[in-house]
Amino acid sequence: MSNTALDTTSASYETNPRKAVKQRSFVIFVCVWIILIASGITGAMLYSEHVQQQIAADVERQTASQIAEMQKQYEDRIAKLETDYKAELSQLDSKVEALNELLTFSKDNADVKTDNSNKLYSQLNEVKKKLNELQKNLDVLK
Repeated sequence: MSNTALDTTSASYETNPRKAVKQRSFVIFVCVWIILIASGITGAMLYSEHVQQQIAADVERQTASQIAEMQKQYEDRIAKLETDYKAELSQLDSKVEALNELLTFSKDNADVKTDNSNKLYSQLNEVKKKLNELQKNLDVLK
């Protein structure tokens, strides 16, 4: 019987190392897979963060250029309005001067019976009011 007892222990000894090697191989295999999966997840997270930063930088550049363009257009419009108002003011100023000359001429040549000077004064006052309104509008635009 001692022979069979040796056979049983040697047989179990031989199968245990194979199981141990298989178990070690399986553990190593699982560890390698876990490491690969973890590195893949880490790489994906780093790459997505990098892409997100690039997109944010691109959007920021585009927004800055659009804002600069809009600001330039706004300044151009304001400059155009200012020159238009100045042109209108100069035209009204010349009309006021012409009316003043006409009023002076009419006043010098007016009869006691005519009431033309009053009409010219009222027209002159209206033109002055319009001139003041345009000046206020120009000040508001500035």
